[in-house]
Amino acid sequence: MRFRTRLFLVTIIITACVRKGETKKQVETAIAHKIDLVAVLDTIWQTEQVPIRKRDSAFREYGDKSDSYKKYQSIYKKNHIINEQKITEILKDGWPRIEEIGEQGNITICNVLQHSSPEIRLKYLPLMRQATKNKQLSPWLLARTEDRIATDRGELQIYGGQIKYYPETNTFDVWPIVDPENVDKRRAEIGLEPMAEYLKNRRFPLEWNLENQIRRTAIFENEKTKNQ
Repeated sequence: MRFRTRLFLVTIIITACVRKGETKKQVETAIAHKIDLVAVLDTIWQTEQVPIRKRDSAFREYGDKSDSYKKYQSIYKKNHIINEQKITEILKDGWPRIEEIGEQGNITICNVLQHSSPEIRLKYLPLMRQATKNKQLSPWLLARTEDRIATDRGELQIYGGQIKYYPETNTFDVWPIVDPENVDKRRAEIGLEPMAEYLKNRRFPLEWNLENQIRRTAIFENEKTKNQ
């Protein structure tokens, strides 16, 4: 039902945007291409996200040593290799227009890039920035990628979107943030909810403690200064 609804909406959008002078065949070809792209992205979303949700559910219930967790992690990894190849093909001629794929299409592409290697994220960062500048990509999706790249580099993140697992305490927590006192202001500027709300609604809920985050950022900066 979801896919059929998307196809219907894509058809309406394309038809409404047809320029004068285009032939019926040209219009039909354009519609077919857009519908195919939406269908591909829908498949990517399902094959990427379903095993992740099942893997995380198994982790919560049985832990990461369980057969159930390992099973869905293996499925996810195999699917991701294929999905990354598909996204690479989609992006070879530039970032698709929002009119072609919608917000969900953008989310799908960005999620696959988020799950890829640091090198892949860096490769497509300029394209994402240009797409955001051209109003084809929501700023919050770019912000999430930039936060991920910052953590890849061992730097402070800006918007607080990245959570890391800390083996020493066997817990998840927010990766240290630049100027944590003003992180909610920065998030609001790009359409994101406050940190407390964001952490509460995650698959693995966390509690936002500003004083604790200020302290963690200070420790992070001190350690980095020592190691320079």
